[in-house]
Amino acid sequence: MSGVNRRDFLRSSVCAVAATAASANALAAANGSSEKVGDVEALKSDPKSLIVSSPILMNAAETSVGVTFEVSADASGWVEYSTSPDMSNSVRVFSGGLGLMTVDDRLAHVRLTGLKSATKYWYRIGADRIYYKDGYGMKNLGSEIDPKIRSFSTLGADKNGVFCVMNDTHDRKGVLDLVLSKVKAINPATLVWNGDAINSVETKDRAIEMFLHVHENHPEYASQTPLLFVNGNHDTRGRFARKLNELLMFRDPAERDGEFYDLGRNFVQRLGDIALIGMDTGEDKLDTNPLFAGIYQMKAYREMQTRWLSKIIESPTVKTAKFKVVFCHIPLFDARPNANPGDLAPADSAPGYPKNWAAWQRTCANLWGPLFEKAGVQLVITAHQHRFRYDAPTANRSWAQIVGGGCGLDKNRSDYPTVIEGSIKNGKLVVVVNDVLNKKVVGEFVFA
Repeated sequence: MSGVNRRDFLRSSVCAVAATAASANALAAANGSSEKVGDVEALKSDPKSLIVSSPILMNAAETSVGVTFEVSADASGWVEYSTSPDMSNSVRVFSGGLGLMTVDDRLAHVRLTGLKSATKYWYRIGADRIYYKDGYGMKNLGSEIDPKIRSFSTLGADKNGVFCVMNDTHDRKGVLDLVLSKVKAINPATLVWNGDAINSVETKDRAIEMFLHVHENHPEYASQTPLLFVNGNHDTRGRFARKLNELLMFRDPAERDGEFYDLGRNFVQRLGDIALIGMDTGEDKLDTNPLFAGIYQMKAYREMQTRWLSKIIESPTVKTAKFKVVFCHIPLFDARPNANPGDLAPADSAPGYPKNWAAWQRTCANLWGPLFEKAGVQLVITAHQHRFRYDAPTANRSWAQIVGGGCGLDKNRSDYPTVIEGSIKNGKLVVVVNDVLNKKVVGEFVFA
């Protein structure tokens, strides 16, 4: 900018803007109205609650956990937590962390870090209602605090407890009620939602309804039991699926180093003697299938996860664990000769296979299987096929596989929903498969 001093230019510009704003305000006052004052007073007197959902806890870890809840207007959310049930000496953490705190009109995300391993905490949520007109027109209109005090426990090698697995609920309310009732009765240390929570995630509104208001009978389903979410193939479909981390938080960035930063869903956590390992099998169709319009890169995604897996199995978290359990959505083994293995190029079809979608993931089995053998994985818990099945280890595969049930509510069919629970009993890993429709145990497996 020649011929004009930059500071003089900025000063004259700001003065011009201020003069324009002053003229507008004067005109509004002359007409008996003021947009700014009117908006603020309207917000102050808004009878609608600012906090409109229970919180959900996500990505349980040894020293961190995520907290998300819904708000009804522009707000900056926060969480207070303490090691005492009376909330003495509590610490308040705001959404967005340092620098600019997050202001959003739908969701509050707060990440608690620096926690102690295997420790119980009490917490409550709150939000500051924010009037925001522009960068110079902001006002904090006060806090709304949810009076309910909840609790959670961090994971760790010293934290024994039960893990639960639910899968293929496909947004069916009757199924969700049965499954979450069983989870509540078990009261696990963490809940693994092993994919296909929904059929297609097209909008943020739909995703919020699904995960924050999952069922009217279970508003607190993940308020005290942290959720570990594993993508299913249906959870990767839809416009908002590409932004699902805006609702279901990724893991703490500090847990995703270097090239693995994008692997926000993969996890490795200790629950006492058990190492819990989360993998994402991705879509049940090839990237080359015309149905996907060339906008999927599952091949590269699986290969990156392979590199991540090869690193984490050498970590103390895994190497010192007596039991290693992997969770992924699509099975990694199927003995049926006509079960589509997911690598039938270019469009998932070939003679002898009646289905044009993957019943199991041979690609992932080939990539990850050798690493499972190296790490001493005893069990892989999968889903996708909507039928409970147990695949015992073989001479060529040392790990067992449990396939979770489906979303059927007909007692004469075999696609009943299941809840899988695992815990240490007398030094052994005991895994129980519950048919929650017929209210009976359909499998119990012991790993020494």
